[in-house]
Amino acid sequence: MGKVYNELAGQNRDRLAALSDGIFAVAMTLLVLDLHIPVSDRIRTEHDLWAALLPLSGTFLAYCMSFLTLGIFWLAQQAQLNFLARSDRNLTWIHIVFLLFVALMPGSTALLAAFIGFRIALIGYWLNILVLGALMFAGWEYAKRARLLKGDLPTGVDAAFRRRIFTAQALYAFGAALCVFNTYWSITFIVLVQLNYVIAPRVRWLRQL
Repeated sequence: MGKVYNELAGQNRDRLAALSDGIFAVAMTLLVLDLHIPVSDRIRTEHDLWAALLPLSGTFLAYCMSFLTLGIFWLAQQAQLNFLARSDRNLTWIHIVFLLFVALMPGSTALLAAFIGFRIALIGYWLNILVLGALMFAGWEYAKRARLLKGDLPTGVDAAFRRRIFTAQALYAFGAALCVFNTYWSITFIVLVQLNYVIAPRVRWLRQL
């Protein structure tokens, strides 16, 4: 009976996509909770308001960066799921673990926002991104081996997925390594990488990343 259950469990690709949409939506919404509005009874002048808002700049930067990060991974996962003919129990659990680290993103973001000048906070944030990328790759490779992909897969899709994951993770790793000099260098580089993936500029060498 257990064998039959394991063979039948997790086959619905649409339910997996629905679960992913919900968790991504919650994680992206939770990011904003760290943006605390200054206490109004302490603000008497424009200068007071400006002084109260300045400390929030690091939090806002971390919020924007993480919102972009989750948006990029949501698009990547949806693209991957669209090429599945079906799922199975093992692939579903790979994606559930992936979603575990999606749900962790508000926590790693809060840590980075609170200690934006600390290398440990930046490395912790990068490790969250690294695990997400590794699980995306694991899910795709497993789907290929288990023959869960659609039969009419366009030519070059597999190579494009692999190149995208490896290139993105290499760029994120380089960005994280810049924290040796300054964490703001790391954050700036990571944001530029994200903007490249979001905007997809019509520059040949950038579009190939």
